[in-house]
Amino acid sequence: MSDRSLWSRRTFLATGAGVLGAAGLAACGGTSDTPSTVQAEVPKELLDAAASMKGTSMGVLSQKLYSTKANEMLDRSIGAFAGATGTTIENSLVQADAGDVVAKIDAEVKGGVARDLAFMTDSRFIAQFHALGDLEDVTDVVRTLTAVYGEPCAEAKNFCVFDGKWFAIPYHFIGIGSFLRKDWMQDKGIAPKDVYSWEELRDLCLAISDPARRRFGWGMTVNRSGDGNGMIEALINSYGGAIASNDGRKVTFNSPETVQAVTFLGDIYTNPRYQPMLPPGVASWTDTSNNENWLAGILGYTRNSFSVYADSKTKKNPVYDRTHVFSDCIGPATDKSLLLGQSQGFVVFKGAKNPGLAKLLAQYLVSAPALVGVAKEAPGLAMPAWAKVWDADPFFAGGDPAFPILREMSQQPLPLSTKNGLSFPQQASAGQQAVVAAYVLTDMMQQVAQGAAPAQAVRDAHTKMVQIFAQQGLPQ
Repeated sequence: MSDRSLWSRRTFLATGAGVLGAAGLAACGGTSDTPSTVQAEVPKELLDAAASMKGTSMGVLSQKLYSTKANEMLDRSIGAFAGATGTTIENSLVQADAGDVVAKIDAEVKGGVARDLAFMTDSRFIAQFHALGDLEDVTDVVRTLTAVYGEPCAEAKNFCVFDGKWFAIPYHFIGIGSFLRKDWMQDKGIAPKDVYSWEELRDLCLAISDPARRRFGWGMTVNRSGDGNGMIEALINSYGGAIASNDGRKVTFNSPETVQAVTFLGDIYTNPRYQPMLPPGVASWTDTSNNENWLAGILGYTRNSFSVYADSKTKKNPVYDRTHVFSDCIGPATDKSLLLGQSQGFVVFKGAKNPGLAKLLAQYLVSAPALVGVAKEAPGLAMPAWAKVWDADPFFAGGDPAFPILREMSQQPLPLSTKNGLSFPQQASAGQQAVVAAYVLTDMMQQVAQGAAPAQAVRDAHTKMVQIFAQQGLPQ
């Protein structure tokens, strides 16, 4: 069982000050200088449903967003709900990229000390928690929300549903994108495009690099990191390779397509030709490094969730106006980007002490009044997960030129297919999610960067994946 002191925590107490009590603001660190961007109204139907729960308490575990102010605005929304319902809610933040988050939370569930409600990235964690038997069925909540807000984002229907039942409630959609410095491109007479192949992108990054001016085109690492994992897997998929079969049950990683992709990517980090476009220290970057270097203005390209874009906008960084946003690159097996985005999903853990209140809080937090404050502090990173919420506040419709791209991504028809028969998203798999969490992909690329033959590195990674799948109840 993990030590609960490892989580950073804020507690929101019932107050007598109406919907947004002063104690709720103080608990989340709000001051008179904090912009009041959260409308705090809690719908009457939720207040009525929570009336019998007045005086009770519950715990929330929130996946930490890469924006301090966005985390604070989430606190304000939780505080508003606590104040309005006369309840006490403790919100704890967890860093999801630590690698052992599933094991720690599973131990808490099994030990009977888990929070009542949590939100976690659906494509990274939900299948693992479901396979461990940690989650309650929340189909009733999803049906209720669908009646009010229309359909949830497309990818959530794959990653939150098992045997026809929902085990996570879509919370907010996470934009993922690729970002280029359009001013560097203009300096070289290169016009931005909406679609690039990986080969075109590599060559463009080299063309706009100028180490003497601290301009490094290729702003991605293959060191252990969520962004590294995402880039490697996306590239392999576009070449026609995948960790597993479409049903998520059989490891299929060791394929000619995977070897081709790994050979291409490994060449970027080992071929002296591309050395000028690699920023100093890229081999040891962690998850925040490409964010920091992009915001410092020394990268020509990076691939990230919209956290980096959000930071550049909210902090008025000049890189924001110089950013060209486009979708993932295509590869030999694709005619269009396979980018799905992700969503955060609320889960109710087995043994929750106050599951009824947890479900009501989830229904409030997905709504526009509760979400818009978070979204304004993390534009593109925390967007609506429900169709009608997109239209419920002007900010979601027109707050940034990138938002229409994200809405289209969140509602696009799925699955997306490759020329050789892969379909994305593949069926949610505890094995696949555990492989990504164990950093098998980045470790494989580090092996290549240190001189191993790509084919051998792929075989070694495949062997590790087989072991991990077996550990997850999927023997090969």
